[in-house]
Amino acid sequence: MKAHGLSVVPPPAWDVRVYRRQPDDGECTYPIMHAANFPLPQRRGDFGSGAVEFMHTAHVLVVLFEYERAAAHDALFARRGLPTPYHDDFSPFALQRTLRGQSGVQYFFNDHGRAFCLYVVLGSHARRRRLVSVANELIATLAIH
Repeated sequence: MKAHGLSVVPPPAWDVRVYRRQPDDGECTYPIMHAANFPLPQRRGDFGSGAVEFMHTAHVLVVLFEYERAAAHDALFARRGLPTPYHDDFSPFALQRTLRGQSGVQYFFNDHGRAFCLYVVLGSHARRRRLVSVANELIATLAIH
């Protein structure tokens, strides 16, 4: 799948959407990728609200959210290149919305002069070693052009 300067080759049975949200009154929007090893609901927030509520213990949600290009020079986005998540990086307290048992991580980085957040939610903090490998199978196929 390729759209908006992003490409990904999802593992079988993954649901992947790459899109730009419809802008509100003059708002500028940027590409977003939602990828999950469960069916994504039609209506989702930028960071997966509306989807995380349906996650079970074997589920993974990967969000790649782009910010304005000028932000690529900000200190927050100093990390270069798409990061690879590690199980020790995950925490129940790193979620946009805390849900019992889940775990998450977010990385801010820049690539090709573009600013991004990679946000990963695991359906089970206790199973994070296994689930991180599931997430990384998808992340390894991500490319920013």
